[in-house]
Amino acid sequence: MKLDLGLNKNAVRMLTGFLFGWIVAECIVYGGLALLGLLGVILAFATKEYVKILNHKGFYPSLKVIYGTEIALAIIVYFERFDLVAATLTICAMSSFMWVLFVGRQPYIANVATTLFGMVYCGWFPLHLIFFRNLECAQYDSGLGFVIMMLACIISTDVGCYYVGTRWGKHKLAPTVSPNKSIEGSIGGAVCSVLMAEIIGIFFLGISWWLSLIAGVICTTFAQIGDLCESLLKRDAGVKDSGDSLPGHGGFLDRTDSFALTIPIMYYFVKYFIFKTEWMGATVEFIKGFLH
Repeated sequence: MKLDLGLNKNAVRMLTGFLFGWIVAECIVYGGLALLGLLGVILAFATKEYVKILNHKGFYPSLKVIYGTEIALAIIVYFERFDLVAATLTICAMSSFMWVLFVGRQPYIANVATTLFGMVYCGWFPLHLIFFRNLECAQYDSGLGFVIMMLACIISTDVGCYYVGTRWGKHKLAPTVSPNKSIEGSIGGAVCSVLMAEIIGIFFLGISWWLSLIAGVICTTFAQIGDLCESLLKRDAGVKDSGDSLPGHGGFLDRTDSFALTIPIMYYFVKYFIFKTEWMGATVEFIKGFLH
């Protein structure tokens, strides 16, 4: 049963987007258990939607195994026990094989593969947000500002792609995967992301223009790739939306697809190229000495 507030489609979409965005922003600012709880809710819905999409294709990944993996990884990530990640993924991967062995449902190979993919795509990638938020160094205090930069760049990408694509889009970006997306829209989204990254990076975070540029390019590139990847899954399975949990927006997987790939890439970029740059200076000096 759906709740009818007497609003048109655009109003419902805006209201849902505002409420969802406000909750996400609050949880990210508070961090800790609030952020863990937010990710727990999102992962629970998104994973169920992922399995449902694969069911339409005739594949049957194990929802229980994926949920179990996500819970284990969430605990490890929360306590920052990097040393246990490899062991956890190994045990959970073996569990997917044992699930197929005992359940015995066809197609065996596809069921194992989609279960393994679900662990990473729906669990391990998004959970990097906790690592990202908890980054620390003397100069920047925490990763909060960079998480906000990432979110702003992804939103700017979506807005730029939509408005530029709607107005000037003529050349299809990926017609077989997402026929409504255009090259012009993609470029518009990229420009908006880079501009947003430059503004936040230079004036609020105090990083150089070229690091801000790279951050903007990373965000828009992987946000658009993530969007196309989810579109690929839905088109291959023959479904339009991943679900209807978010009125006017489809499912949780539809709203978070741009973040799934961007979060881990931005985390590693900020960690190794902004927060810990000692090795970069040594590498530059080595190259200079080698050239001379």
